[in-house]
Amino acid sequence: MLVMETDKWLLETYEDPIALCKKTMDYFDDVSPSEIYHHLVLHGMYRMPSDNGREVIQKMQDNRVWSIVKKEALKLQLLWNGPNIPIFIFPSDANNRDMKQNFNGKSGLAFRNKLFLFISEANTEKEIKALFTHEYNHICRLAHFSKDEKDYVLLDTIILEGLAESSVKESLGEDYTAKWTSYYTSGELEHMWTKMVFPYKDLPQNHPKHWDILYGLRFYPKMLGYCSGYYLIQKYMEANHLTTKDLLGTSSDKMI
Repeated sequence: MLVMETDKWLLETYEDPIALCKKTMDYFDDVSPSEIYHHLVLHGMYRMPSDNGREVIQKMQDNRVWSIVKKEALKLQLLWNGPNIPIFIFPSDANNRDMKQNFNGKSGLAFRNKLFLFISEANTEKEIKALFTHEYNHICRLAHFSKDEKDYVLLDTIILEGLAESSVKESLGEDYTAKWTSYYTSGELEHMWTKMVFPYKDLPQNHPKHWDILYGLRFYPKMLGYCSGYYLIQKYMEANHLTTKDLLGTSSDKMI
């Protein structure tokens, strides 16, 4: 797996994120550097250069971020028979309150053929491993599950997220799962799944309610879809004595 030397890119072009994103253009089709940048920002990349940007990059280097990801990538690729993809690591948006609250100040964006990680200088080694584990599990699910991602319905999306965070628990322990995994009790999750999620399980991605339920927007409980997916995967794994690796190619419908 190829962990790109984005630390060197950042030292050259941190102050110009459009120029930074230009270096990724070979891995996209028919999009401009500014379009890439704005899409990455939506998912957690730093928005505007800060005065201490170079200090952040240096601290990330001191924390061995790139070598930690490289070592974990080789391990999980072998474990999950996963695809060989390029990995891009950039600083996360330090001012994103939602990302701090729900994802410990880190985020990622998984495509079928590439992966972006957005990490802060404060993230620990285990947190970095947890982020990579979650995001690379997405890529392995996309590779092993035959359904095309553009055809995913709400059930597929929440299973994707639940499976990924279950892989973090399996690999690193419950202490390193995202905060949202403990927002609700099992009883609350059973009720929310039955009443709020299941009736809409076949909503396509182009339906606004798909994302409202996933993230818990508007009047829905916070992170509803994520929490429901994690709840379903945990129940299915326990009932059938399976691992996350066993479920990479299993249909979403079978898991409910």
